[in-house]
Amino acid sequence: YSCCAEINIKLDVPKGAENFGVSGSSGVKIFIAYDPARVTEPAGRAHWPLDASVDVVISVDAASKALNDRKVKISYFGQPAGGALGHSVLYLTGADISLDADTGRTGKVQRTQGDKKSWRWGPEGYGAILMVNCDRDSLRSTEMDLSNAQLTSLDDLQDMSPVVLTCDAPDELFDSHKLVLNVPLSDSKRMKVFCARGGNSLLDYEQVLGPQHLSYKVARQPGERKIRLYVEGLSFPDADFSGLVSLSVSLVDTKTLPEVPLFTDTVAFRVAPWIMTPNTQPPLELYVCSVLDAHGSNEKFLKDMSDLALRASCTLMVCPRVENRNDRWIQDEIEFGYTEAPHKAFPVVFDSPRNRGLKDFPYKRILGPDFGYVTREIQSTGVSGLDSFGNLDVSPPVTVEGKEYPLGRILIGSCLPKSSGRRMAKAVRDFLGAQQVQAPVEVYSDWLSVGHVDEFLSFVPTSDRKGFRLLLASPSACLKLFQEKRDEGYGEAAQFDGLENQVKRSINEMLADRHLRNDNLYAQRCIDWNREVLKRELGLGEPDIVDIPQLFSLKGAYAEAFFPDMVNMVVLGKHLGIPKPFGPIINGRCCLEEKVRSLLEPLGLRCVFIDDYLSYHKLLGEIHCGTNVRRKPFPFKWWHMEP
Repeated sequence: YSCCAEINIKLDVPKGAENFGVSGSSGVKIFIAYDPARVTEPAGRAHWPLDASVDVVISVDAASKALNDRKVKISYFGQPAGGALGHSVLYLTGADISLDADTGRTGKVQRTQGDKKSWRWGPEGYGAILMVNCDRDSLRSTEMDLSNAQLTSLDDLQDMSPVVLTCDAPDELFDSHKLVLNVPLSDSKRMKVFCARGGNSLLDYEQVLGPQHLSYKVARQPGERKIRLYVEGLSFPDADFSGLVSLSVSLVDTKTLPEVPLFTDTVAFRVAPWIMTPNTQPPLELYVCSVLDAHGSNEKFLKDMSDLALRASCTLMVCPRVENRNDRWIQDEIEFGYTEAPHKAFPVVFDSPRNRGLKDFPYKRILGPDFGYVTREIQSTGVSGLDSFGNLDVSPPVTVEGKEYPLGRILIGSCLPKSSGRRMAKAVRDFLGAQQVQAPVEVYSDWLSVGHVDEFLSFVPTSDRKGFRLLLASPSACLKLFQEKRDEGYGEAAQFDGLENQVKRSINEMLADRHLRNDNLYAQRCIDWNREVLKRELGLGEPDIVDIPQLFSLKGAYAEAFFPDMVNMVVLGKHLGIPKPFGPIINGRCCLEEKVRSLLEPLGLRCVFIDDYLSYHKLLGEIHCGTNVRRKPFPFKWWHMEP
């Protein structure tokens, strides 16, 4: 690195001196800075005038081997023809002090002359990245790695961002100078720094900065030129944390009181966000719970899920009853996402505040080596049904009026604007917004009894240019289908045909039921309100939306699915696990299933209708509510976007 310094040539000037010359030993570069409007550059062997508009700047571009092994000589002259009236000699020691991280985002630490103090988004951007060290690499530990003051596994270093402190200078320099690492007070609770001291055992990595540790005098060994540091993030961005932190090193002169920092180098980091994955990302693992209730176990459902996972080439993960305590709603308890830096990425499970039977499952069973955990706690008295993560979704990548959202946009179910209905907890909404890379949109779900977005919308991947479709539950499409079937002479065909212990309703009866019709006109108005919000906020046109026939019925002021809610499906690539609707049988086939097939199969999708009636539908949930999918991270790097 090259450090420049200006020298004062007007100290100790001999009497009668008007001009000066300057020379330096090898390894010293000399620059003359002057105002061309007031000073003319001397020609040949002439000298520079001792003028207020002339300054001498020197730089040393390599570390010294010994103290004062470089020098600069200033010679003073009177008349042009005369000899020197006197000389000043400045002795120099070159010290190479630098703090370097992966500011180029290549996955490797590189020495840079560029701006390390600031952080820039975008494909041309720069700045180092930290991951929150929220996994648990040591199986002996019960805590997340970020809770440990001592390294518990060497694998843990991979989750940290490496930093190199260069400290190349003669050893004697450090008899009167010291190197000090600093973090600002506000950043100290957001990051920790470990220092590598020689060996490769866990004890050779010492935590030197972090909460309650704002500065550290570097223990440089004689002859040591580079010291390895490892930095971990302690918290994701949030309402009170932009995600930016910094680390500095200063060379401090200890001969003076107070001690004076002669030089400081600073590196800025951004903590990597937590990122959700939409249905369009390929599935890796399908999670489902084994439960037992009055109807018996959900064994048949688990078998159907196993078959579906096999078709989609993803792994089935069954959460046993002893771990779920008979809580089947795994979609509501957790949301799978990931975090990523240029050198590493790992999945992170977000644990919802709902905390029912599954509340210990994510921390005890999912958190592990290279599988992180995050949660946002709220007062249990304040938890509403809208805090469950069936009420949290994310769109595929979209462009809205020229603005790109390459990681999609988060969708949160809420009440109508300015109304006093149910909303997702502010702590969770703030957290999601603070990640910056999937700008959330609030949609209206408070019209539903359970109140979750997955009751009226889903996204499916398609192989065409658009790459996906938005599926919306549609009462009007269902009523239209039933009217067509009645007009074709099938009015006596009945809904719930083939289900025991369920009153069958003929098409004629359903169409004549004024209450059912009014309930569905209301449900359609609520869905239409969302349709306009989604078109506007996701930049969608009508061809991007598929209306899936569905009826609702009101229980008091809130709507519930009248028959199994088909948009509440699990999406595994092109394989869709759809709640079996038990619609009217016409020519040996369910007319609702046939309609959905005709809408989705031309898009390259495979529809598998699965009976979830007793184990899920009757308990006000469906397949999506009772499953969860961990998906591949996006290939797109979040730091390349401009939020």
